[in-house]
Amino acid sequence: MGADLASAHAAARNVFEEIDAALGHRLSQIMFEGPIATLTLTENAQPALLAVSMAVMRVLEEQGFRVADGAKLVAGHSLGEYSALCAAGALSIADGARLLRIRGRAMQAAVPVGLGAMAALLGVGKEVAEKLAAAAAEGEVCQLANDNEPTQAVISGARTAIDRAAQLAKAHGVRRFMPLNVSAPFHCALMQPAADAMAAALAETRVSRPVVPLVANVAAAPISDPEEIKRRLVEQVTGTVRWRECVAAMAEDGVTDLVEVGSGKVLSGLAKRIVPSLNAISVGGPPDIEAALALLTAKR
Repeated sequence: MGADLASAHAAARNVFEEIDAALGHRLSQIMFEGPIATLTLTENAQPALLAVSMAVMRVLEEQGFRVADGAKLVAGHSLGEYSALCAAGALSIADGARLLRIRGRAMQAAVPVGLGAMAALLGVGKEVAEKLAAAAAEGEVCQLANDNEPTQAVISGARTAIDRAAQLAKAHGVRRFMPLNVSAPFHCALMQPAADAMAAALAETRVSRPVVPLVANVAAAPISDPEEIKRRLVEQVTGTVRWRECVAAMAEDGVTDLVEVGSGKVLSGLAKRIVPSLNAISVGGPPDIEAALALLTAKR
């Protein structure tokens, strides 16, 4: 993970080294060499995803693209908000990595292993997901975690409630009920201890005004005030990631091109299903950078 970037670009290597120093251990070695079981621990996976995103960003910047000059907005899905804030200058890379290490550990510790669960609902959207979650709750936590696109939502909560949701899914029109291989039930009320930990950590962290607004997950609207950013990051731990609304809000604000920076192509795929007219590309490694720069510089 990220090894091709580190090999090809000194700017990327510098990011990995900066994050290693901030965390006090060689996260980059785990990323490049594994083992995968260690990398996928939440406390490692979250800063690792930020590391790749910011490594790509630093290469783009080195080659002439600056967020302040060429972007209208930034956004990120769940932990991706921290990468978005680093890209927009609101957070330092070191602080972003430290916050995500705290976030990952706090989320893992919030619920004993095996007592929480998440599931993706394919073929239905937000309204049906909320009705299914309410029907399955029976006094336990079961709520909409991610509103990803018009026909994909994720629910999160107590494992017993998610199991009940599986039994009720077909009657609610769910085409496919897909349990997720996650270490904790993210973005639901069971994460309140993690939200408290993030409130304490963010209170001690400098957040600057971003050079362009952040479209916040829980607000689905642009924000720039540092105190509001902190508040929304805390709310996000237990709240719904309103990604469908975030992408729609960007399009309504005049955005025509989205560049997904970092590992994977999931968000660009979701964006095209939310607003088919959007031109969305992903930049995860050296082969993607030239194409991304061509688009970004042409649009300035």
